[in-house]
Amino acid sequence: MILEMKVPSPGESISEVEIANWLVNDGDYVEKDQDIAEIDSDKATLALPAEASGIIKILVPAGNTVAVGQVVCTIDTSASGPSTSKTSDKATSETKQDLPKTETKQPSSSSSEPPKAPTATYATGTPSPAARKLIEETGVSPSSGTGRDGRITKADVLRAVEETKGRASMGSPGTGSRSSSRKRMTALRRRLSERLVSVKNETAMLTTFNEVDMKAIYDLRSQYKETFSARHGVNLGFMSFFTLACVSALKAFPQVNSMIDGEDMVTYDFCDISIAVSGPKGLMVPVLRNVENMTFAGVEKEIKRLATRVRDGLITVDEMTGGTFTITNGGVFGSMLSTPIINPPQSAILGMHNVVERPVVRDGQIVIRPIMFVALSYDHRIIDGRESVGFLVHVKECLENPIEKLMDGNPTKALEL
Repeated sequence: MILEMKVPSPGESISEVEIANWLVNDGDYVEKDQDIAEIDSDKATLALPAEASGIIKILVPAGNTVAVGQVVCTIDTSASGPSTSKTSDKATSETKQDLPKTETKQPSSSSSEPPKAPTATYATGTPSPAARKLIEETGVSPSSGTGRDGRITKADVLRAVEETKGRASMGSPGTGSRSSSRKRMTALRRRLSERLVSVKNETAMLTTFNEVDMKAIYDLRSQYKETFSARHGVNLGFMSFFTLACVSALKAFPQVNSMIDGEDMVTYDFCDISIAVSGPKGLMVPVLRNVENMTFAGVEKEIKRLATRVRDGLITVDEMTGGTFTITNGGVFGSMLSTPIINPPQSAILGMHNVVERPVVRDGQIVIRPIMFVALSYDHRIIDGRESVGFLVHVKECLENPIEKLMDGNPTKALEL
């Protein structure tokens, strides 16, 4: 029986995908539920499992774009498994062992004599007058020459000078490797590039900056991180503080939690926060739903769950769809400052960066504090300077005074310890 394998739908609104890679070869025997191909959509990479066991025939090569529901391969379910071929290989091997061995005579090397070395003369290694003058000027002397009887010529000296420099004259290629490679971008990367360019062209994007003194968060994490980890099974990281601070700011400045739909502005009364996560297939942005109802432990557990699914290649389109606001953390890669690009159709994104000890003034005294620069990129079409700056200042106040602003004065209760 010939079973046709069709491309399943990765999610709503997706009509075509790309065969990123075949995990088996044409004619291989595959087992039921074995992953046989990787499929790229504009939002995620999915695995295509075999629906039955049998011999596979690939109909669409890797790298081609196909419609959802199109047949990409067939499986001959009546074919036997690999056990038969193994038995045949074993029998063939035994037969070969029974055959008489024949000796193959190697051709004698005595018949071929090594080439004779050129005879040295008084001229061997001696520079010509022009070569001698160039050697005195450049300080470069070749060890051997290509002139008659091995004499060093002017050309030999010039060649040695260029080799000493490590590269040819101006405008000429050097002596190092100049190879290049070409590889087709995945559907996810192509779609991402289109979206980023459209954001730059279709929005009035602007970025405002501020700095956050992280000492209060450092003190809280130092005091409660071990108890928090033992109680909830996750670490008490920065992301829960930043996520809940953004939720508080979104409630205070609802314009930032809005989107443009045609000529209308849609404002949401819930906070679905997209968290940028770097995975093997590129940057993914899974969504935490209704974060306004989450606790510190809830945020940390959900971020860990989604990040693990991204890195394992298990994230689904539904888990990345939606979101009313995005947080991205370039600080994990060492970024000091950046201008993050809005994640459409959202209207704002917060960029976190690395924490560096810097001198700051507190109560008239210069002290050393852990400082992080933060950036808010926003769509100026619906978010004015008052809202954008006020939003970022609100986030700063929540992070510099988390016990009062985020924990209602009771960190033990807020952390559920």
